[in-house]
Formats: sequence, C-alpha cells, structure tokens
Amino acid sequence: MSLSDEPAVLVEGLRMTYGDVVAVDGLDLRVERGTIAAVLGPNGAGKTTTLETCEGYRAPQHGTVRVLGLDPQRQRRELLPRIGVMLQDGGAWSGVRALEMLRHVAALHAHPLDPGALAERLGLHECGRTPYRRLSGGQQQRLKLALALVGRPELVFVDEPSAGLDPAGRRTTWELLRDLRAAGATCVLTTHYMEEAERLADHVHVIDRGRVIARGTPAELTHGGTSTIRLVVTKPFPPGSPVSLQQALGGPTDVTTINEVSLLITGPADSTTLATVSSWCATQGVLPESLHLGQRTLEDAFLELTGRGLT
Repeated sequence: MSLSDEPAVLVEGLRMTYGDVVAVDGLDLRVERGTIAAVLGPNGAGKTTTLETCEGYRAPQHGTVRVLGLDPQRQRRELLPRIGVMLQDGGAWSGVRALEMLRHVAALHAHPLDPGALAERLGLHECGRTPYRRLSGGQQQRLKLALALVGRPELVFVDEPSAGLDPAGRRTTWELLRDLRAAGATCVLTTHYMEEAERLADHVHVIDRGRVIARGTPAELTHGGTSTIRLVVTKPFPPGSPVSLQQALGGPTDVTTINEVSLLITGPADSTTLATVSSWCATQGVLPESLHLGQRTLEDAFLELTGRGLT
C-alpha cells in the first residue's frame, strides 16, 4: 500500500495512561481521505489525548498511529506542512493584529490560500487591525479556523469550530469545511454541537472511557432505537384510551396522555406502528387531526450509547 492509499488517520490499539488513570484504552480509529469525521465523547472520554497524539503533541505509549501514512513523531517534519490544527486555546500572540497573524502564518507555507480572501470570507476584515486579545470570542474562533486552513492542508483537525459564533457565522464555517472536503481534503472535527456533527460529518466516532464504542454515518447511528409519535384527534379520547392503545401496539412501547386530545407514543416507530395506530383510531371511532413523528437525533443516540451528555 502506498502512502496515498492509506487512510488519512489510522490508530490501532492506542493506550495512554496518566499515572493510575487510563485515558485511552486500546482505541482503534480510522478516518478515510476526503471525508469529514466527527469524534464525539463526554469530557474525560479520551478524545483529546487521542487527537493530540495524532497531531504529534504526544507520543503513543502503546499501539500505533499513522497520519497521512506517516508517523507523527518520527516523521513530524514531513507531516507538519501537510496538516492544519485549530486549537481551542493559544495559537496566537495576544498583541498581534488579526490580519498580521494570518499573513505571517500564510508566509510559512509553500502554497497558502489568499489570506485576504480567507479573512473576507470569515468576516475578519472588520477586525483585521484589532489586537488578538481585544477580539471577541467569536472573532478569535474565526481567526483560529483561518490559521488552521490558510496553509491549504491535506488534513485539518478542528476543535469546536463554531463555538461562540452567531447563526450566520456558523453557516459560513460549515460551508467552508464542506468546500474543503469537496477540494479533496480531510477534516477531523470535535464539537459539543450535535447538530454540527449531524450536518457535517460523513462518519461519526463515539468515544467513551478510552474506547470507540460506536461508529458509522449519522444516518446509521440514528436509525432505529426510540422515536416518538404524537397523536392528536379532533375530539376527546374515550376513557381508557392509553391502556387500549398500549395493548394494541404491544412490545416495548409506552403511551402517555398529554391532554384530552393528545397522546404521546414512545418506542420503535415504523410503518407497522403507524398502521396499528391508524387501525386503533378507526376501531375507537376517533378521527386523527395529526400524527407527528419525532425523528431520533444524533444526540438521542449519543445519550443511549454513553448514558451521559457531552459535558
């Protein structure tokens, strides 16, 4: 296999400890080239240690790590010009002006993007002469993203790219990352915004307690499991309707009363469930006004997998 045929990121059996604490416990991770991969996990799950090892900031204690076919430690000088890293903290001098910093970093690369055009796209021209320490949180975030991208990397690691941004800034960031993928680059994304991961990622890797506990496309991870159906009728339900509908549905389904004309059905939602609800309505002589199906989200899947939120 040539270097260009290897995945963008390949981690096999990575184990990292801090004293008696096992931060990463035999973790495997594979990110294909030309994709956006989201790495999600609660605080303390091991994702930061894993990605810092991929970025070359830490040496693996056990296992192997290859990035763009290279060893991030032994071949660091060869790898660094080909990757970009967006940090949550640091990365810019406190007194430097935003555009000065971006132009300086661009000058360190052989074939950078046009820093002026990139700044314009990310809305940095309005604060281009402002020292970094005086930028708002959202402006600092946009500058960090620009610094990670200006070198035209083959692979970019982005950490919370839209944190602190307004909806317009978030959309611009998402479009920029999609354009990066369309140009053939790879993006490894960590985020606390589940919607961001669901909209951007080709593949999602869920890490908990130092291991990848689930992986797949957003559609694969959100398929199945529990969903909700809200049944609203035109007149009050007959007495005993929740119990009657529960019996008709059977299986792992719960029916609860919202009000006299609304019931909430929680459980697997498929064509059979909808047909049973419709048949039950006909039998009971009630006319449905609406049937609202609540889709299972990536956040639902994450909570079911880990039993806890991201924070």
